Amino acid sequence: MDSNNKNYSPSSSSSTSSTPHPTTATATNTTDPVQSWWESVSKARSRILSLSSILPSHPSSSSFSLSSLADSDRPAISFLSSPDAYSFISSSLSSPYSGSGSDPLCQWLYDTYLSSDPNLRLIVLSFLPLLTGIYLSRIHSSDSSSAPSLAGFEAVLLAIYSSDVKSRAGKPVVVQIPHLSNPSLYHTPRNRLHKSQAQSPSAGVLSPPLEPQVAVKSTKRPVIVGVALDCYFKHISQMPTWSKVELCRFAAAWAGQDCACQDKFDEYDDADYFVEGRNVMISNNETEDNSGITESESKGVRIPLPWEILQPLLRILGHCLLGPLNTQDVKDAASVAVRRLYARGSHDLVPQAILATRSLIQLDKRTREAAKAAAVNTSSNANTPAKAKKPEILLVSK
Repeated sequence: MDSNNKNYSPSSSSSTSSTPHPTTATATNTTDPVQSWWESVSKARSRILSLSSILPSHPSSSSFSLSSLADSDRPAISFLSSPDAYSFISSSLSSPYSGSGSDPLCQWLYDTYLSSDPNLRLIVLSFLPLLTGIYLSRIHSSDSSSAPSLAGFEAVLLAIYSSDVKSRAGKPVVVQIPHLSNPSLYHTPRNRLHKSQAQSPSAGVLSPPLEPQVAVKSTKRPVIVGVALDCYFKHISQMPTWSKVELCRFAAAWAGQDCACQDKFDEYDDADYFVEGRNVMISNNETEDNSGITESESKGVRIPLPWEILQPLLRILGHCLLGPLNTQDVKDAASVAVRRLYARGSHDLVPQAILATRSLIQLDKRTREAAKAAAVNTSSNANTPAKAKKPEILLVSK
């Protein structure tokens, strides 16, 4: 049982109910924001410090320590925004023996996500791209008879899935699609239709109702992984840069190797895809980004991509590609991933994948062309000498 449940012991509730003063009882039951903040900080500090006993080895950076992150005013946020902490955990998750049912790190991620602190949950979600990438790559690259146990990875995925099942309460995720016969908000002139003539919008199902799962079966694996990726997308604005880059790299590896189809809609050279002539992820063997995380090994393998996984994956890549606050590293990695997924969809003849990836490629092209044109205009304006202003003549009446 998690140690966090000690705050809800029967003794504490009985002492509160037996108090003789109603005013005191009311004050005790009222939520104190300072106390709530301190409990959140204490819980996050305890969870972070518990990693020291689970993972005694430290990264190469001598300036990094878990205790320094735990002693900050916001331990969970400090941990989430630390590239050293991410490298610390990712090196253990990438171990050949990781992911088993007895893996203490998977147990830590599982218990941390089940906590009520939303910032601690963000930490677990930030490692979801790496965990999912390793899990799917091992599942589809090993024989079912000789595949190692990945019960630890599956437990974390089930925790995220079960949380979303509970929040949806058995209802599907739908979107309202307006009827094309109705005038839009931008219709000019806007002809108002009578209520009897107006067509009611139809409901499109983005995700059907979810069923509770107690194990990751092969038939339910795409749904469970897809729901976990959708949870990541819901909090993607709070995810660190290196987590987004990690997911883009795995997405490109899942799509398969380089193919000429990925450059079909590009009218410029490969060197123009990326700012400052920097090639990001041209091959799976050489990847590097400005966050200090360098990978020399292959990021995943080619895997089946059913729509349950591809749909949330494309949403994430769309944000990484077009999000205004994303770094250039994230946009470049997403650009490569989208093009490889387009090539994969073209070979597999999947209309949904072709249309979605083609639209993202076109948006990426226009965004980069606009940025390039703006940079050229800024450079030309800076090099053009400004004309001398004529002295102002003030007319004063006598």
